[in-house]
Amino acid sequence: MRLENKVALITGASSGIGKESALLFAQEGAKIVAVDVNDAEGEKTVSEIKAAGGEAIYTHADISKAANCENMVKAAEDQFGKLNVMFNNAGIMDSRDDNALVTEEEVWDLTMAINLKGVFLGCKYGIAAMQRAGGGSIINTASFVGLMGAATPQVAYTASKGGVIALTRELSVVHARENIRVNALCPGPLRTELLMKFLDTEAKKQKRLVHIPMGRFGEAKEMAQAALFLASVSRNFISSSVRKGPGQRALTRMFSRA
Repeated sequence: MRLENKVALITGASSGIGKESALLFAQEGAKIVAVDVNDAEGEKTVSEIKAAGGEAIYTHADISKAANCENMVKAAEDQFGKLNVMFNNAGIMDSRDDNALVTEEEVWDLTMAINLKGVFLGCKYGIAAMQRAGGGSIINTASFVGLMGAATPQVAYTASKGGVIALTRELSVVHARENIRVNALCPGPLRTELLMKFLDTEAKKQKRLVHIPMGRFGEAKEMAQAALFLASVSRNFISSSVRKGPGQRALTRMFSRA
């Protein structure tokens, strides 16, 4: 198994990419710390892992709060003794997010607090735990819109994901020689509840689909497979990669830790 004896913390584990990744990582031998604000669905993810014979705990955390992020990492170390993989996946896509002329300041602030600050805080405490563990892998969920913009305006979301990409690149360089790999996933449009609520008309859906060579939305399970690739100890030469979604080219930069 590719993650045998590893401990993986996954935020946004109640649904979508986070849930699929938690289930897949557990199948590959990882002990899972499932993190979310949706307690009922987060506990359901843990129950599914345990029913399949895996090990997992659920921790409630608002990732925009430093104390919550510190506590979720502490829960991993207290329960399982270490942290090897951190998947900073949780994020929001506010339906009020639009172009720069109409998007309200409160929407901008909320989006940045969760999508960008939340990833920073996860890395802040996750990196410290990985230093104690002798290394590890951090995966941050960004988005293809952070690289090329969005056809359907969502200025706060796009800016937040661009920030995640820049943050990932810097952390990957700073911590590479500590045996800590930091990578970003940049999914294309996925058939998740989050995106389908935002693309609430057929016209909005088609504005996204027209740019995808495969002509379909990606699936959360496909992104979970990409996350597993980056989490796997056999991929320890890849740092600061930008992996794009279905039907799009993958751009990867590799750095040696030597």
